[in-house]
Amino acid sequence: MNAKTYKAYVYPIIIFTLSIAIRLTYNITIAHSYQPTFDAALYDIIARNIVSHHCYCISNSHQAVSRPPFWPFVISAIYYFFGENEFYARLFYCFLGSGTCVVIYFFARDLFGRRIGLYSGIIAALYPGLFIYDGWLYSESLYTFLTTSFIYTLFRLQRSSPAVQNPSEQQWLNKLSYKMVKQRYLFLCGLLLGFITLTRPNGVLLLGLVGIWGVFVAVAKILPWHIVLKYMLVIACIAAIIVIPWTYRNYTVTHKFVLVSTGMGEVLLGAYNNIIVDGDPEVRGRWRPPADARNHDAFGYTPDDDKADTMRALSWIFTHLNTIPYILALHFANMWIPYTYAHGLPFEAYLNQPAAQVIIYAITITTILMVGLAVIGFFVTWRLKKQQLLTVYLFLAMTIMQNIAFYSDMRFRAPIEPLLVLLAGGMLWWLTLVFAKKPLPTKAPF
Repeated sequence: MNAKTYKAYVYPIIIFTLSIAIRLTYNITIAHSYQPTFDAALYDIIARNIVSHHCYCISNSHQAVSRPPFWPFVISAIYYFFGENEFYARLFYCFLGSGTCVVIYFFARDLFGRRIGLYSGIIAALYPGLFIYDGWLYSESLYTFLTTSFIYTLFRLQRSSPAVQNPSEQQWLNKLSYKMVKQRYLFLCGLLLGFITLTRPNGVLLLGLVGIWGVFVAVAKILPWHIVLKYMLVIACIAAIIVIPWTYRNYTVTHKFVLVSTGMGEVLLGAYNNIIVDGDPEVRGRWRPPADARNHDAFGYTPDDDKADTMRALSWIFTHLNTIPYILALHFANMWIPYTYAHGLPFEAYLNQPAAQVIIYAITITTILMVGLAVIGFFVTWRLKKQQLLTVYLFLAMTIMQNIAFYSDMRFRAPIEPLLVLLAGGMLWWLTLVFAKKPLPTKAPF
């Protein structure tokens, strides 16, 4: 290995090694007796049924449309090759979560330099707000990895220059290689968007983010309009190619249009009702369905039931418009509470034990620090890096608005935790310039 190659890969290897060590330690100590419950149990059941009965089912060989498919199929592949033990799925998450830390390194490196990239990657590796989800069979870690990779890939696509000279017509092999390398970020954006949508139904909203991003980069003349339109169309088409087969499968099962899964009605019904306004203060602004609400995973729950729940929630909203600002404010505030009970995290099975208390204190302290550093990083990088950080700003805004519109707690902050680390790295970058007494870079246009 020559010096240049060594220099390029040594930091990612260090970060990945540290990340995997932290996550393995967490899984074999604090999470050693973890058993899937709630949503995690459903994903586990579906995966086992795929392996044993070749059926995407929760119960009674009844084809399910209540859960997005990507994570259950990933678990089923792990169970098929390594055995039906949930630890193997958590082991996969250890590697995936470490991959998220490496993506943060590359993102910070491209924005702020290799040294800040290293610092950001190490912070990500050690940050409890990321590794606690790598011992839990919810879809949080998968969704966080995919969205972080998508935002980084879109950033790299924005940086690509359409003006690079093509190889000559005679060098057809070089030309083919050139086009494949040049368009890799474009195709990767489409693939990631498709997988994100199959991981969480609200992932399709990222298509709207791509549209807003396209308008910004075209108006700011970062890229020409015709290039931006091509990018948006290709990304949408690739994502559609990935999602449409599952949508068709849902139609064959229900004879109704279900893009990815049902459940939106239950989500809205649990977020907008009298309980979360007038009930126990502990549940205000959170998610608590009415006593007569049906679980969308229950046998016999149909897309028509989902639609009825949606209409019931909307009816409540329109008859309680004066309370909506209060609810939305609670949703926003709940998003930033450092620790909230998350229904089945490994350490929550024994909250009174010292190990669980240590983790909760670590989450609380580091979250407060991380959010504070990220806010400072946002302001100090705005003047100089706002063009490069466009994809980060858009995803932060989209996630926050979703959490305000539906409901929020610590778990729904998970997708933006890597970006908080990135902005904290931006603050460190700014400090290095200040203490080195170097002139600040030229103000970036928008």
